[in-house]
Amino acid sequence: MQQHITEECEVTCGGSEADLVRIKSEMIEEPLIHDIAEWFKALSDPTRVKMISALMRGELCVHDLSELLEMGQSAVSHQLRYLRNMRMVKRRKVGKTVYYSLDDSHIEEIIRVTLEHLKHK
Repeated sequence: MQQHITEECEVTCGGSEADLVRIKSEMIEEPLIHDIAEWFKALSDPTRVKMISALMRGELCVHDLSELLEMGQSAVSHQLRYLRNMRMVKRRKVGKTVYYSLDDSHIEEIIRVTLEHLKHK
């Protein structure tokens, strides 16, 4: 049976020496907090992370991603639309073919830093 450990200060704790007024003034603004949470929510889906991983290697069309991920094109398109709405990927149309790539280098950087953190011992 697991014990629940409560993370609270002792009754006698008067707080730390931290300048809470300064810290609060420097915290991320509330609207951006929600945007960041939504952004990480987009990365919480393994399929979308796989897509980003593939697109880190270069521009691909829906068919290519469908083959790589072994998914139907409509499912791939649905996920790409979500990533595009989050400004993680962008598209380029040539005739009837739509090519996708990462929106900018920050996307790849975030994935690489996350990988470094996960591999760090």
